[in-house]
Amino acid sequence: MKFLYKILLCIIIITAVSFGLSGYFFVDYVFRTALDREVDQALDDSNILQFAMKTAALNIPTKYDILQDTAVQEIGMNLEKTGQGTGRLIRISDELRRPLYAGNGFAQNKDILENVKEDTVMWQILSQGDRYYIHTGTIVDTIDRKLYLETMEDVTRVYDERATGFGVYRQVTLVMLLCTAVVMFFICTLLTKPIRLLTRATRKMAAGDYGYRAKQVSNDELGQLTQNFNSMANVLENTIEELQDAVRAREDFIAAFSHELKTPLTAIIGYADLLRSRKLDDDKHFMCSNYIYTEGKRLETMSFRLLDIIVTKRGKADLLPVEAEEFARYLEEMFGENTNQEFRVSFEPGTVYADLNLIKSVLLNLLDNAFKASSPGGVVEVSGENTSTGYLFRVRDFGIGIPEEELNKVTEAFYMVDKSRSRSRNGAGLGLALCVQILNLHDSRLNIESKEGEGTCISFELPRREQTQRNGGGAENEK
Repeated sequence: MKFLYKILLCIIIITAVSFGLSGYFFVDYVFRTALDREVDQALDDSNILQFAMKTAALNIPTKYDILQDTAVQEIGMNLEKTGQGTGRLIRISDELRRPLYAGNGFAQNKDILENVKEDTVMWQILSQGDRYYIHTGTIVDTIDRKLYLETMEDVTRVYDERATGFGVYRQVTLVMLLCTAVVMFFICTLLTKPIRLLTRATRKMAAGDYGYRAKQVSNDELGQLTQNFNSMANVLENTIEELQDAVRAREDFIAAFSHELKTPLTAIIGYADLLRSRKLDDDKHFMCSNYIYTEGKRLETMSFRLLDIIVTKRGKADLLPVEAEEFARYLEEMFGENTNQEFRVSFEPGTVYADLNLIKSVLLNLLDNAFKASSPGGVVEVSGENTSTGYLFRVRDFGIGIPEEELNKVTEAFYMVDKSRSRSRNGAGLGLALCVQILNLHDSRLNIESKEGEGTCISFELPRREQTQRNGGGAENEK
């Protein structure tokens, strides 16, 4: 059953019980009040009849010492005549409780007659057929006789009014329940609208429409719940998009890795088969061996860089103070004898906190890319300078540059802007991906500025020790 109908059913039940109980107590109160009034009237009539009976007995001529039964019967008939039209019946009994006079239709019930006492008036409600009566009884002392006077007052009208009251109230209750059901249906529909909207939103999202959002129609708790649900949906959508991007990146990585393996392996297998199956002269033999060696070194470089990426993702960097001049000396030794391009080194004195070998690897990869992107005779610059927040390294070339639409992809593993040029220079597209992982351990990142045909400038900043919160992400602060 829908939540809307549950609420509606509960309200109808509560309303029905409330109307039913209140109606019962109201009608019953009216009935009790009317019945008490009739009882009081019956008791008053009994006292009046008792006085009238005594007066009538005194007015009868005295022939005997005691009041005769015939006189009593005559008094009874006269008393009953005075009550014609009121529905009152009279019964008079002697000392032995034997009826001397009884009105037509008087009940045979003798409970009051057997239990009545002097100076009291007893009463009870009798039902006779479909009629209701107030039965009273009292003792009358007159002319040396003790007689029993009983009356029956018809109060059926009071019971009929109660039945009518219950009937009318039932009809009123049904009408009120119908009106309440209609009104509360619209109210419950309005109140549960946010729940229906949330249900529709969850159904849409379960079907894969992660961009669907529930409409907020109120500012109460349900409105806040809708707002929280939409916030959760935003986070979920972003997370799913990140997961999908990660899956696509992994698939692209596997595809690129497979392709990068296939190219050198094809060359190695082909030239090895040529050496194995044919007898070649020295020049061709050297050429084939050189291809096998070159492609093998390419595979070796690619495997080492992949291993470095995996290690940096799982490991930690041991950050120690290193003088910037040490990087300058190392780079001059590595690239100072390069005869194809002009290599310029400029480092300001300063201290950085880093893993020496990992930062050397970053600089080597950046310079390797810079030399590959530069034409013979071109200029490659590497510099370092102190900043207010750390020490900034910068590698600049004036080569082919990177198209603007490629800038956000060059740090992906195996991604190469010019694949033919990279392969011809033993590249695999892993250098910048490795740099990103190493710099993540140093709380730094690559900043790439490039313009196609004018060159590229790649920089990164190592923060000061006072601002480093972890060394390799775990270095402790020192003041």
